[in-house]
Amino acid sequence: MATLEVDRIYQGDCLEILAELPEKSVDLVFADPPYNLQLQGTLRRPNLSVVNAVDDDWDQFSDFATYDAFTRAWLSACRRVLKDDGTLWVIGSYHNIYRVGAILQDLGYWILNDVVWIKTNPMPNFRGVRFTNAHETLLWCKKSKDQKRYTFNYHAMKAFNDDKQMRSDWELALCTGRERLTAGGEKLHSTQKPEALLYRVILASTNPGDVVLDPFFGTGTTGAVAKKLGRHFVGIERDEAYIRGARARIEAIQRPLLSPEVLGQYTTKRSAPRIAFSALLENGLLLPGQRLYFRKQLDKQATIVADGSLLLPTGERGSIHQIGARLGQQPACNGWEHWYYKDEGGQLVVIDDLRERVRGELLADQQRV
Repeated sequence: MATLEVDRIYQGDCLEILAELPEKSVDLVFADPPYNLQLQGTLRRPNLSVVNAVDDDWDQFSDFATYDAFTRAWLSACRRVLKDDGTLWVIGSYHNIYRVGAILQDLGYWILNDVVWIKTNPMPNFRGVRFTNAHETLLWCKKSKDQKRYTFNYHAMKAFNDDKQMRSDWELALCTGRERLTAGGEKLHSTQKPEALLYRVILASTNPGDVVLDPFFGTGTTGAVAKKLGRHFVGIERDEAYIRGARARIEAIQRPLLSPEVLGQYTTKRSAPRIAFSALLENGLLLPGQRLYFRKQLDKQATIVADGSLLLPTGERGSIHQIGARLGQQPACNGWEHWYYKDEGGQLVVIDDLRERVRGELLADQQRV
């Protein structure tokens, strides 16, 4: 497949279709794989009525080795199509999530968080022989330990959480009511996830216009939320009935024609355009020969060199970060936050203010274009 077709549901086996998708083509993977629940016998309520449990063929595996091989295969395939700055979410229960987590690490993924979805309306344990299973676990991973850049919209999630840092325990209800897709009076899919759960996942770890891949698309919760948030989706599903339900559900949603800011795009220092220290010289905000002061200490100063490096009185020379680390006697230093210059009034001002001025002018120029 030469190019990736977005906002499409591919019908077929996820391993076969993943092998056809272009390498490094998606920004996020959200996976809700079979849990391998290993149900034995019919589950009944105390009144002897039958519980509509997960007994679908797609959740049946002969043994743990077979399940592990399947898990390793689809996680490897997802890693190939994930961009180098992308991340993956996978959800599971105690039946499978520990096996999935070990395989993730074996394949080189690096776990960023485990998020606990606490169900506010869980199904009770009818037999009364163990605690009610009231949560599921989501693992959020980057492709490797060495991956430097990935999307985490920290400020968006903080604002979403009444301006408090969002924690890794999410209290959300099961998918019920009008959101639950049905066919013939029965649930269309036994494990349909609530849109509220995917809303948090997609808002946290993608930007407007990004592509979200769901290799176990089911009834299309990932696609529905992605469309509402101005993202694109790629779904893989083999069940025709699920696809029909997902397609009708998603087609009923109007893609919002809104600005990236309205759809959750935040510009932070991590995501903003990179500005080199030399840009302050090019823009005339600082001059060669001018003095900078480390942490406002007048006895710790350096001279700006025309090439953007700093020169110590000892003759040692390096970047604002290298010389800052040297004076601070630390292995590393963010020079932007520790070097100060004297303004026209003689006040010490952090050089990061000048960087933000240059960055603001750059962004303004880009918007005018």
